Amino acid sequence: LAYNQIAPFMRFAHLTANQAILDAVEGARRIHILDLDAAHGVQWPPLLQAIAERADPAAGPPEVRITGAGADRDTLLRTGSRLRAFARSIQLPFHFTPLLLSSAATHHHQQVASASTTTTTSSAATSLELHPEETLAVNCVMFLHKLGGHDELAAFLKWVKAMAPAVVTVAERETIGGGFDRIEDLPQRAAVAMDHYSAVFEALEATVPPGSRERLAVEQEVLGREIDAALGPAGGRWWGGLERWGAAARGAGFAERPLSAFAVSQARLLLRLHYPSEGYHVQEARGACFLGWQT
Repeated sequence: LAYNQIAPFMRFAHLTANQAILDAVEGARRIHILDLDAAHGVQWPPLLQAIAERADPAAGPPEVRITGAGADRDTLLRTGSRLRAFARSIQLPFHFTPLLLSSAATHHHQQVASASTTTTTSSAATSLELHPEETLAVNCVMFLHKLGGHDELAAFLKWVKAMAPAVVTVAERETIGGGFDRIEDLPQRAAVAMDHYSAVFEALEATVPPGSRERLAVEQEVLGREIDAALGPAGGRWWGGLERWGAAARGAGFAERPLSAFAVSQARLLLRLHYPSEGYHVQEARGACFLGWQT
């Protein structure tokens, strides 16, 4: 949460993904969002608010269900409680179902892909419910890099495609040079991570004093763990790049959706209002929206 307050990267990903979902589910009366890395659920209150505000007064708001996946059951249950309370406050029919995944990143796909579509109670955290009358959106913000190699990524995307979602949202880190299939060599992983995180730390330097408690917490609890993971054996999967994620998605039968001009304008407004440093820039390219730091 502190990271979102001092840096725009995750809020940018959430905002643009939410706009894509909002566009895809317009007019639907029952909406199901499968969030494959739900964590604290900070992405969803703005979307729930937007859905409620767009509702037809005569028909009333649609019913929204979020299946939130993660490795910590207690965190998912707390997230569900917060989101249910928020939905009640805006009078939006809402359900939250936790989906418990293996804590090991290499097992994420196996756990998800083996989840059945059997009916469960809303508190069950062991299986995935799919209802044919729902419009499904699958949210893969900062998730695809956690999967294994090309074969596992392809199998996962084919599994998602088989559910016939209205939209799949993807947000990942991008590197100079378009990314890599996999980086086996530690020095190369270190060089790529250095390139990425030097820009991240430069952005923090321009917006937050080095000794602030918020920045120290973010460096230790968020960025430190990310860097450890990026340098580890699985870190070579982090830097896939847009072309490789896109090629895998097309190979599974997906097609790109047109980029929403409103989403891009909202992203730029987010930067102007909350992160006024001139170093951040939003760019539309190759059918995607990028947030970068001008070094």
